[in-house]
Amino acid sequence: MHSRHTLHEALVEALGSNHVYFQPPEEVEMEYPAIRYQLQGTRVKRANGGLYLNDQSYAVTVIDEDPDSEIPSRVELIQYCRFDRFYIADNLNHWVYVIYVNKEK
Repeated sequence: MHSRHTLHEALVEALGSNHVYFQPPEEVEMEYPAIRYQLQGTRVKRANGGLYLNDQSYAVTVIDEDPDSEIPSRVELIQYCRFDRFYIADNLNHWVYVIYVNKEK
């Protein structure tokens, strides 16, 4: 993954629709199933006096009414993705992942 836009495209493909939202304001009414994602942090490593690794991490949440949704398994195929947690809120299932994007490329 080389940019947030590349990540966005991968999430649209995994979802199979354009209901992918980057840091949506609360007044945005999302359509489900959906994927919501936001910047979570950075991961920087240095070696030999220089920058070795410079990644941004994104919290990616798959939201679906269907507890047996196929969408999470498609998101898990995205490079540098790891499962973080699952929860239910407002009668919707939420699968949360962390995906790293390299800022340098």
